[in-house]
Amino acid sequence: MTRTAALSAIAVAGAASLASPALAAAPALLAHQAPLVIDNAATAWILTSTALVLLMTLPGLALFYGGMVRKKNIISVIAQSAAAFAIVSVLWFLVGYSLSFGKGPDAVNGLVGGVQAAFLNGVTMETAHSLLPGLPELLFVSFQMTFAIITPALIAGAFAERMKFSASLLFFALWHLIVYAPICHQVWGGGYLGSLGVLDFAGGAVVHVNAGVAGLVCALVLGPRHGFGRDNMAPANLVYSAIGTGLLLVGWIGFNAGSAGAADALAATAAFNTILAAGAAALGWMTVEWFDRKRPTLLGLLSGVVGGLVAITPAAGFVDPKGAFFIGLIAGPACYAGAVWLKHALKYDDSLDAFGVHGIGGIVGALLTGVFATTSINALSEGATVWKQALGLGGAIVWSAVGTFVVLMICKFTTGLRVTRDEEVEGLDYTQHGEAIH
Repeated sequence: MTRTAALSAIAVAGAASLASPALAAAPALLAHQAPLVIDNAATAWILTSTALVLLMTLPGLALFYGGMVRKKNIISVIAQSAAAFAIVSVLWFLVGYSLSFGKGPDAVNGLVGGVQAAFLNGVTMETAHSLLPGLPELLFVSFQMTFAIITPALIAGAFAERMKFSASLLFFALWHLIVYAPICHQVWGGGYLGSLGVLDFAGGAVVHVNAGVAGLVCALVLGPRHGFGRDNMAPANLVYSAIGTGLLLVGWIGFNAGSAGAADALAATAAFNTILAAGAAALGWMTVEWFDRKRPTLLGLLSGVVGGLVAITPAAGFVDPKGAFFIGLIAGPACYAGAVWLKHALKYDDSLDAFGVHGIGGIVGALLTGVFATTSINALSEGATVWKQALGLGGAIVWSAVGTFVVLMICKFTTGLRVTRDEEVEGLDYTQHGEAIH
């Protein structure tokens, strides 16, 4: 026996002799937890998916949005994506995960989780969430955190070019706690919407409808940008947006296929459905735009891709490829109608079409999940109906709209919401951050 081995044996024997039965016993599990029985293949895939979804916010969404604003506001929009990452990642550790996926008192558990796992208390290397007992719980925490990060960052597209940076920081923090965490719990964490049979594979209601409706409320409360409908507000750099779209498309494989929770045939189906729906929606958007405006645009193609990705998100693991194709084909024109016709008809300034693409696309995808879901893909599709999907959307829409309005009012009477007219005209890059792209 080597010296090292001998010392190790002595240390183990000594520890065993000193350990009391109470110390040797495994700690009690929290209400949401299960003992970890690790699935190595699933763990490897979800580690990869976590990285892919994180890529969607930084740099994917940051570049997608950054290219769509005017040059004087590119830095400010990218800064908002970075701020959403920083704020939500910390809040998720502090209490967001517990509120979203923990179990609360019976009286409120249908609406929001509890605080038992605040600061990730009780989350160890031996625990798993009962939803996915094959994954280390810290990996489940990380994967779900990436969804929580991108959701408020999406909203920033609606108030781009006119909200104070200080207000956006407070908005992201409060919105995560008051709006995102409860809706996440209601749909995915054991709350009442999930118990009603609402299907949301990867975030149709939780992420996209939630963010889209919040964006619409923000646009209405803040009012239009100065010069909206009069000044040239064309995108500064569609190459940035194209790169961002490509990163979103790749990251969305982790978003949807990762939500299968395993490296299996369901994940493969969700991945293919995601790619197919994005392509079909891009063609659908381009076709309508070509007839409407007499020429196809790169921005339209990129927006169609994103609209298709949004629409397939709730359905990716419930429908077969034929269903994914029709969802994408319908979503493209629907998102065009929301981003172009509806916005112009109602004259609200949703700067980067957060509602037109994410809200409309999410609603279309969630409703069509009730049409195309099939048990040949996922046994959970049993009993799926458009009515159940509409019920889930209604709950999410009301909670998001009311909660977002409350958060905006808190911001209004603390930090204030909008920059001054002069600051807006000069550009938020310099007036809010002291930086500029030359």
